[in-house]
Amino acid sequence: MASKCSIALLALLTLYLIVICAGAKVPAIIVFGDSSVDAGNNNFIPTIARSNFAPYGRDFFGGKPTGRFSNGRIPPDFISEAFKIKPSIPAYLDPAYNISDFATGVTFASAGTGYDNTTSDVLSVIPIWKELEYYKDYQKRLKAFMGEKRASEVINESLHMISMGTNDFLENYYTISSGRRSQFSETQYEDFLVGIAGKFIKDLYGLGARKISIGGLPPMGCLPLERTTNIMFQHDCVQGYNDIALEFNSKLRKMVMKWRTELPGVDLVFSNPYFIFMYIIRRPSVFGFEETSVACCATGMFEMGYACSRAGMLTCQNADRFVFWDAFHPTEKTNRIIADYLVKTVLARFM
Repeated sequence: MASKCSIALLALLTLYLIVICAGAKVPAIIVFGDSSVDAGNNNFIPTIARSNFAPYGRDFFGGKPTGRFSNGRIPPDFISEAFKIKPSIPAYLDPAYNISDFATGVTFASAGTGYDNTTSDVLSVIPIWKELEYYKDYQKRLKAFMGEKRASEVINESLHMISMGTNDFLENYYTISSGRRSQFSETQYEDFLVGIAGKFIKDLYGLGARKISIGGLPPMGCLPLERTTNIMFQHDCVQGYNDIALEFNSKLRKMVMKWRTELPGVDLVFSNPYFIFMYIIRRPSVFGFEETSVACCATGMFEMGYACSRAGMLTCQNADRFVFWDAFHPTEKTNRIIADYLVKTVLARFM
């Protein structure tokens, strides 16, 4: 009797989920990218680019270190919540979730990846083409779960978000061992990456995506890791890296405008975090921050990933005072501010 009740309840919940999806303007948030939007996919691949240990996640629900590179939630979580879908987006490779969870939101992102396949090779993470393969697999599973017609409708109406590019420059192009600098000038490398981004958007479109947001680069010269090494300029932001971010973002914006005219029915937007992020860094007191140049974790100067775990005793008590959680990633509070800004200024059109 109990098993029959359980089956009936499961069927009812499934029906409820489908009804909710049918009534929502955006039934799901589907995410591609790097550590800015990875909810823990790297936990399930052989890489050192992980954060599924304390003190990461200490301010997440239940204090759980999920693999998000933050003390708590990341932008897709807040965006999903703003769209009244759910408070967090699960990682596709996490076996704790199934297709009924992914039907309303999923991230294929992998910390350390980029548009350039050689970027993903640096830390042996998931390349962009593999994220797309996972998405194709997701679509097959969604069709088996919902039926082909309803699944296609969900794909058409879902908001597809892309956020990557920082690693291409900081973890690949500007490193001593990179071969890309001998192949491309900075301008050529920007164009190379924008070309890959454009093809990725076109591939998503070919798979049924119609609502797409592509994110720009943050002021990457202001990351604590870069400021720590900027000794000659008193540990200020590295202006050259910020200039590259601005140039790259300008090219992404132009690419977005091009595809908006060439892909029938697409609703494509450029979500630019640069200026709100820079405003937070330059005017921290407006948002209640006290520290912008170093991070909360460990010494705050260069640690991220396992280095944060080893030096945990030095980690700050109140992350809300800090713009950055580790030397490369924002705190939950910063993520919330940036996500709220993007929702109100760019993504509101989808609500």
